[in-house]
Amino acid sequence: MEAGLRTEDKFSPFPEEINRRLTAVLADYHFAATSAARSNLLAEGISAEDILVTGNPVVDALYHIREQQPALTDTAFEWLQDLSGRLLLVTAHRRENWGVPALRQIVDQHPDVTILYPVHPNPRVKDAAYELLDGVDRIVLCEPPDYLTFIGIMTRTDLIISDSGGIQEEAPALSIPVLVIREKTERPEGITAGVTRLVGTDTETIVAEANRLLTSPSAYAQMASGACPYGDGQAARRIADALEFFGGRREQRPDEFEA
Repeated sequence: MEAGLRTEDKFSPFPEEINRRLTAVLADYHFAATSAARSNLLAEGISAEDILVTGNPVVDALYHIREQQPALTDTAFEWLQDLSGRLLLVTAHRRENWGVPALRQIVDQHPDVTILYPVHPNPRVKDAAYELLDGVDRIVLCEPPDYLTFIGIMTRTDLIISDSGGIQEEAPALSIPVLVIREKTERPEGITAGVTRLVGTDTETIVAEANRLLTSPSAYAQMASGACPYGDGQAARRIADALEFFGGRREQRPDEFEA
């Protein structure tokens, strides 16, 4: 699953890009989330017969959880129930983003914005984040929540700044704009669709892009209203049907996801 994700740079992200290429060589069947991912596999010599575009089952899981309207039962996040301003969610754990100095500037310029930053447990990331941001008004540092709680937080979020991969797929499914603080992404479909924006790691650029979305309702609406290019909630069904097809228990090849 998630076959065909590529940045075409084996060092960005490292080591994920290398691992993905190695996995493609070893795998018999490839369930790509998008047609662009399929094109990547075809370019590497994978047979079209062994590839099926399914969407990503992470979107299935997200829709399933959202229907249950997850409550923020964790006492560490009860304050979100009474938050009156806007919430900016941050996830940053890659080497180039240790510290995230842009966050202080964003809260200084937007008195109605609160930033929630679940800090990655990597000691170098954690130490840098707490050294620069601990005690700053309206920046809340916390331990990473469990997945159900995290989805509950996302449903209450106005904007996300992230270098994570999965969030680039999950947030568009919830109509939340994402600023991707990386130089390259293996998920360019969101950028093409206008629901994510690749802003790099320069502090000035990150602040400028965040300010644009926080001050321009039209710019925000344009990103928030785009369709999710990563799935329609039926990926797991397609994968299950494909396994039966490849195993000879189903005559017809399953339908494919089209964004």
